[in-house]
Amino acid sequence: MLTEQTVTVVIVDDHPVVRDGIRSQLGLFRDITIVGHAATAAEAVRECERARPDVVLLDLRLPDALAAEVVPRLRAVSPKSRILLFTAFPEHAAVAPTLAAGACGLLVKDASSTTLRDALREVTRTGGYRGKGVVHSVAPVTPREYDVLRLVASGYTNVEIGARLQLSPNTVKTYLRNVMRKLGARNRAQVITNGRAHGLL
Repeated sequence: MLTEQTVTVVIVDDHPVVRDGIRSQLGLFRDITIVGHAATAAEAVRECERARPDVVLLDLRLPDALAAEVVPRLRAVSPKSRILLFTAFPEHAAVAPTLAAGACGLLVKDASSTTLRDALREVTRTGGYRGKGVVHSVAPVTPREYDVLRLVASGYTNVEIGARLQLSPNTVKTYLRNVMRKLGARNRAQVITNGRAHGLL
């Protein structure tokens, strides 16, 4: 008799009820094994380095970092792990930068246990997952625009941002202008405020 390949999973979410709920759902399937869990980005890096899971279920926002910042760190310590973004807000502005950073798909948190199982199997088998009914923002912030926004929020000038990102000050200005337009901001202070309101900062 043919058997399914066992899929190992690390759950990264700062809400215990979510982690427990996923563990309970996946406990129904013999080919899915939870090998670790984490509530912060730092814990996630340690767990993934230790367990080297097939899939990391990653929440969009953690107490110490956003998912777009965590993805490269997870890939560095566990290159073969597939990172599946797990969020209640698929239209969130931070989704696009996270996918661009290397997450291989997105699963909405109200997914049924069978959908969750199928997503884990698919991402392990194919390296990606395309959930049904996922709608992204009309004007998502690009990864480079996201980088500029984060550095603006940290107090850097356009010249300093350019030096850090190896861009000309004029290019930085263009990226910042695009972010301001997308977030409905008129100045640097407002783009920071609106970026926080959208969960980007």
